[in-house]
Amino acid sequence: MIAGQGTIALEMLAAVSDLAVLVVPIGGGGLISGIAVAAKALQPGIQVVGVEAALFPAMKQVLGGLPVTAAGATIAEGIAVKNVGRLTRAIVQRLVDDILLVGEGDIERAVMLLLEIEKTVSEGAGATPLAALLSAPERFAGRKVGLVVSGGNIDPRLLSSVILRGLARDGRLARLRLVVPDQPGTLARAAATIGASGANILEVYHERAFTALPIRATDLLFVIETRNAHHVQEVVARLRADGFTVAVDPGGGGDANGDDLTP
Repeated sequence: MIAGQGTIALEMLAAVSDLAVLVVPIGGGGLISGIAVAAKALQPGIQVVGVEAALFPAMKQVLGGLPVTAAGATIAEGIAVKNVGRLTRAIVQRLVDDILLVGEGDIERAVMLLLEIEKTVSEGAGATPLAALLSAPERFAGRKVGLVVSGGNIDPRLLSSVILRGLARDGRLARLRLVVPDQPGTLARAAATIGASGANILEVYHERAFTALPIRATDLLFVIETRNAHHVQEVVARLRADGFTVAVDPGGGGDANGDDLTP
């Protein structure tokens, strides 16, 4: 298995002979062991950098003489191992230059970028090399880097969630909360203001019962589609100019700071 997976390095260096760094996911260690053996044989000066999910840092812990621990679920399921191979750990210790740990947010962002820019569907484990570049760009600046995207076996429902969370993180989806008088025409007026600002309304919630607001006030929740985080703030500014008290829900696009909506 180690020898077979090492042919990936042969193909990458045949395609781009002057790669300075190879960044490779680490699970049990077979993939990076084979790549490191082949790459270092062809180009002794090349660096091989491994990547693990921060929640499952088995190889880094083993090589550091620490007990192996796992902490929760990760989107990088393909490399979420609780132990590493006996043969692979020796090869990694000898030939791998560094092991980086990446968080769940960077892995999600990497899956989204590979899909949106490269038109490549990657599972979480396969996206960890790009996540490493996103989390530590200074580590790779000015160097030609090869990333091993090791698989595309991602559940469509999980991919859908990653896409939606990515759009919200970038400000292309936002959730706005308005506190308004509970009287006819208010919802239509707020919707008209949002539409006039160039945003598209995807969902509307008119909450009367499950709120601590005074009886003659109500919550309006809008999920809107926007161009970017700056556009979200343009929408908020226009709503405020029209007399609405509005805030952006945390994690719902743009700046979470808004009006005080405490009743």
